[in-house]
Amino acid sequence: MLSEKNKLNHSSLIGFDKNKAILLKQGEQESLAVSYPTRLPIAIASANGPYIYDENKRQYLDFLTGAGVLPLGHGHPLLKSVAKAQIDELVHALDFSTPAKRKFIDEHLSMLPESIRDQYKVQICAPTGADAVEAAVKLCKVHTGGSEIISFQGAYHGCTQGTLSLSSDRSMKIDIANIVEGSHFLPYSACHDCPLDLERASCKVNCAYFFEKSMSDTHSGYKKIAAVIMELVQGEGGVIPAEKEFVTRIAAQLKTEKIPLIIDEIQTGCGRTGTWYAFEQYGIAPDIIVASKALSGIGAPVAMIFYKKELEAFTPGKHIGTFRGNQIAFAAGAEFVRLAKQTDILSNVNEMGIQLKLGLQEISAKNTVIGDVRGLGLMLGMEIVEPHSKESSPILANYLQRKALELGLILEVGGRHNAVIRILPPLNISQKNVALAIEILDEAVARTVKQAEHLYGKEADVVTKVSKGAYKR
Repeated sequence: MLSEKNKLNHSSLIGFDKNKAILLKQGEQESLAVSYPTRLPIAIASANGPYIYDENKRQYLDFLTGAGVLPLGHGHPLLKSVAKAQIDELVHALDFSTPAKRKFIDEHLSMLPESIRDQYKVQICAPTGADAVEAAVKLCKVHTGGSEIISFQGAYHGCTQGTLSLSSDRSMKIDIANIVEGSHFLPYSACHDCPLDLERASCKVNCAYFFEKSMSDTHSGYKKIAAVIMELVQGEGGVIPAEKEFVTRIAAQLKTEKIPLIIDEIQTGCGRTGTWYAFEQYGIAPDIIVASKALSGIGAPVAMIFYKKELEAFTPGKHIGTFRGNQIAFAAGAEFVRLAKQTDILSNVNEMGIQLKLGLQEISAKNTVIGDVRGLGLMLGMEIVEPHSKESSPILANYLQRKALELGLILEVGGRHNAVIRILPPLNISQKNVALAIEILDEAVARTVKQAEHLYGKEADVVTKVSKGAYKR
């Protein structure tokens, strides 16, 4: 259980005082598209390392890390000094070659497996991962002359009209007319919730067979396929790692048919899953690797694609972007890679990932509201369920997120039903802070179990209680 001191620091109502006034003003001034403060109602004043401080000077352990863009936490001193020095030299340079850009490219190429790194070129894209996905898809279409893209159920690749067409969440695009045609979705290997409704014991990676059959079927309905795009751990989809056989069979099929495979490593890249890129754990060499988020190490926006040289198809100006010359991101990003090598950051990711996952599994074993614990490295998730039916429960997941916030831990919620607690700590997180996070989660889950008992004390009352608004924040 948490110490009384920690409870006093964090159990007071969140969202009052300065936070409340600032959030009210934010609501008046900014678009309703703002999302994080609706679930985590704080206003951030400052941050340092793994900690965030709100306007009321409360401290929180940050296990969201800017949705994964801060691999070393907030304001790493060496990265800050490099970024500040770069400001004095050069800030923006379009796509001209500069010392910072050359170092950035060299360092990030050096992190590809040695056996394949010479096969790739890079393209620096505009700031976001979505733009890099757009570049990858366009390159494949130009190279192959194809028009169709295969994606997967549960996928998220961005929020532009192009990338939204490759993302599976219907609610995000149901009101958007004329998104890009030619996108198709096939089942992903989500064994905990099999899309083909098969028991794990009887499953022979039937989702891979379904893919193979669809690709070879003369009546599949597809026109010429330009590429297949895949996440190896679906993040927004609920922290779902792909089965290895599923991935290797798809890669082999595409190699035979000479269809490019795009691996979206926007969130899994730069060490998050325990290898620098997740594809290394699957024994494949993607035709295109999409990277963004953690590339700069410090939260400065930059995105890029690595693509096999034989895919070269663009001519000058074919895919542009004003902010593809962010020298601050380049300088910090090169230093981030050097730091990762010097400090063996991947060992820490794997060690702390094991500690954190074991802690989550121990919490799961003694509580009825956790349906699954999963993930790779320091990209982990807990599926929150209604204790009687074991159905995903967004109500309880939201409640747990709020309780964790009150106790001093910032977490994200995602997944198909917004019922997965997503855990993305800094890659250099300490054993002490992992232990603290587990302690807070243990308390937050215990409180969530009590809330579940209040809501769902009798199985027959579940629908009635929820429909009558029994859930109270």
